[in-house]
Amino acid sequence: MGTGRTLRKESHVRPCKTPAEKARRANAQRRRLVKFGLGAEEVKLMSDENVRVLVQRPTVVKKMVARKAAAK
Repeated sequence: MGTGRTLRKESHVRPCKTPAEKARRANAQRRRLVKFGLGAEEVKLMSDENVRVLVQRPTVVKKMVARKAAAK
């Protein structure tokens, strides 16, 4: 499938996001947060929207993890 002007012109020619693709992306983002240092259980309980927001700001997540570690 091309990516030329004809596909960018109309919104109805864009491919649909399938639920399976959304779930795959959400799981990848959750794994990314765990690699940043958040706990797996903590990430599991988060909503997809919160996960997306945190993945966009990795430095903030690393600072949060460092603060929690310093508090313990």
